[in-house]
Formats: sequence, C-alpha cells, structure tokens
Amino acid sequence: MKPHMRTDNEAMEKQVERVGTVPTTNPPNATVRNAGASAFLRKLGPGLITGAADDDPSGIATYSQAGAAFGYGLLWTALIGLPLMIAVQLMCARVGVVAKSGLASTLRTHYSRTVLWFACVLLVIANTLNIAADLDGMAASAQLLTGIPRGILVPVFAALILALLILASYEAMARVLKWFALALFAYIGAGLLAHPSIIGVLKGTFIPSIQWDKAYLLTFVAILGTTISPYLFFWQASQVAEQEEHILARFPMRRRRGQMRRTGRELHDAALDTESGMLVSQVIMFFIVLTAGATLHKAGITDVQTADQAARALRPLAGPLAYWLFALGLIGTGMLGVPVLAGSAAYAIAEAGAFKGGMDEKPDAAVVFYGVMATAMVVGTILALTSANSMKMLLWSAVVNGVLAPPLIVIILFVCNNEKIMGKYKNGRLLNVLGWSAAGLMGFAAIAMIVSFFI
Repeated sequence: MKPHMRTDNEAMEKQVERVGTVPTTNPPNATVRNAGASAFLRKLGPGLITGAADDDPSGIATYSQAGAAFGYGLLWTALIGLPLMIAVQLMCARVGVVAKSGLASTLRTHYSRTVLWFACVLLVIANTLNIAADLDGMAASAQLLTGIPRGILVPVFAALILALLILASYEAMARVLKWFALALFAYIGAGLLAHPSIIGVLKGTFIPSIQWDKAYLLTFVAILGTTISPYLFFWQASQVAEQEEHILARFPMRRRRGQMRRTGRELHDAALDTESGMLVSQVIMFFIVLTAGATLHKAGITDVQTADQAARALRPLAGPLAYWLFALGLIGTGMLGVPVLAGSAAYAIAEAGAFKGGMDEKPDAAVVFYGVMATAMVVGTILALTSANSMKMLLWSAVVNGVLAPPLIVIILFVCNNEKIMGKYKNGRLLNVLGWSAAGLMGFAAIAMIVSFFI
C-alpha cells in the first residue's frame, strides 16, 4: 500500500481522534461539520448516566425529607457535595480509562482477596437494600395513579427491569438511560413556581446551619450517602472500561499503534462526561430540597411518610396533576437507578471472580454476571414486599450508603495513587485532597450519627 493511502478502518479511526467518539454511519465530512454540539453530546455516557442515576427514588425521597424537615437549611450540602462527588466519580472513571478494567477487576489483580471481597460485600449489601427501597418507592408512586396494590406492582417493575438488563445491549441501555434522566427536570420548574424565599435560599445555600441532634445528623448522612453512593463507584469504572473496549474492538489498529498517546484525550473526555453528570445531579438535588422546603415545610409537613405527601411538593407546577408528575418522575428515575444498582453488583462479582461479564454478553455466556443481577433483583423484591413504609425505606437505604461509602472511597484512593496501576496518571494533589475530604466528612458524619442514637 502506498504511504498516502489508508484503509476505511484507519480513516474512521482518524475521525475518532478528531471528534473524540465513535463515528456513526454518516460520512466523515458530515461528522466533522457537526462535531461541535453533537460531539459533546456523544461524549456524555457513563458519567451522565451515573449522575442521573444518583437522583434515584432513594435520592428523591431523601432530598424531599430534607426540605420538608429543615426547609432551606440543608441546601448548602449541594454546594459542598458537588466537588466531592466529582472527585470520587472521576477517580473511578480514571481507573476505567487507564487500567482498562473495573474496580473489582483492578483490586483482584493488584490487592489481596480480603480487600477485594470486603469491597464487594459492602457493595452488594448496599445495592440490594437500595434496589428494595427503589422498587418499593416506584410501586408506591404507581399505586397513587392506578390503585393497583403495591404488592403486585413491585414484582412487575422488578421483572420489567430485569428483562431490560438481560435483553438490551450496552448502546441501547445507554440511550434509554439518558432519556429517563429528563424526568428529573420537573423539580426545577416546581421549585421556581413555588415562590421560595430568596433570602432563605441564599442563606441556606451559603451559610451552613448545622444541628447536632439525631434527626439532622441522620438526614445529613442520608444526603451524603445518596449523593456519593458505592454502587456508582463500581458502575462508572466498569462502564468506562467497557465503552473503551467497544472502541478498541471496532478499531483494532489503535491497539497496534499503542494506547498511551490517546490516554490524555480519553481522560479529558471522561472528566467532561463526569463533571457534566455530577453537575446535573446536584442541580436536581438542590431544586428538590428547595421545592420541598418551599411547599411541604412551609405547609407544616416536616416528616414525609407517604408518596402522597411527597407528591404535594410538585403542586405549584402541576396542580391537580402533581401526583402524575411525581409518580412518573419517580418511576422514571427508578428505571434509571435500579439497572445501575443491579448492574454494578454484577460487574463487581464477575470481575472479582474473573467471570465473563458485560452488558453485551449473552446470558448463557455470562451466567454469573446475569445470575448476580437476577439474585439482587429477587432479594430486593422480597425485601420491598416485606417493608411497611416505602418512604422511610428509601431514606434508610441512603443512610446505609452513607455509612458504607467511606471505606470504599479510601480503597479507591489507594488504587488511584498506586503507580503500578495508574502510572503517570495517578492522582494529583487536588483529587487527593477532595477524595480524602469526602471520606473524612462521610466517616465523621456517620460516627456522629451513630453516637447521637446513644446520647
């Protein structure tokens, strides 16, 4: 072949280097012309999904309870939570880019089995409880609209989500999950139409008001736990690694030319994706707290016991249709969050045991991977059916995440500072400061909460 000639595959690879993503079937010139906004949107994948999944039913219930109980007093947590969650999730994404594997696989290769299975057990416990809470919340919301008993709706939702996980490809899952994220934006409109106190909002956002009582500390831990959640750590690392494997499989020439020269660009894209997803997550969180504070708290509803009460926060936007908007939003975010919960548990166990796994694998070729998903969904369904109060279950699942997250963040910090794993891309000072701050704040809050139960 003459030096100036290229195969179609090489031309497509060159296009990827220009726009930073896998090209579609459009001609290269057309893709380059649309490389601005469209290229940016195509770069949004695991990070955006992770950020949107962060506002799952457990998150919505927790933020609603925070606004109802303390008005605007916990808005400041959105401000401090944003850089902390970006740092933690970015570390996870960087592991996927540099190590080309998920967290569990990386731990299996470089650390003891004790560390590996300690992390996986914490994850599976937290995820199973969260699946149960989310399924229960989805069913309770759907019951508002249909009158169908929650006991029937829980297994129906579980079966639907499990079918989606088994039958959908990675690309299809990514496309579906991005659209489900749009359901969350209803809270922005509701918050603006609720006529919140501007002074109260500014004070709650920029002047932390900390109380050392049990109810406040429990809510604070729940906010941290549903914002910086263990399942998102494993999910994002595995999804970034799988996404990269898709590109490498499509363009094998890139392996032969060497991957190192592209790592910097991939890390930049992962950072853009992660920062965008986390920003979306925290903006939604801010407005849910604000909306509940401006409506429920103002009306004297300080303890959200039912989906009916939580739905009232959306009345300024939807009026009589508030129940519909709340239910559809909670169901949509559940359809977003539960697959991530089950999927992250499956990735972790499959990687820990060196079993075949991935969203594009057929069930008969990845028995353990899909078996973990199914088991987590079945156990979660059973727990949901035995719960008495869906809103309280959603809150307590967030509390469990808040207690279990700190040791996992410490493990991630050790991984990201291990030169054998990350090479020259190990953590810089800022990521370390933010990462240790997240682990320290969450650990201190969890200990303070536990102590508050005994004094």
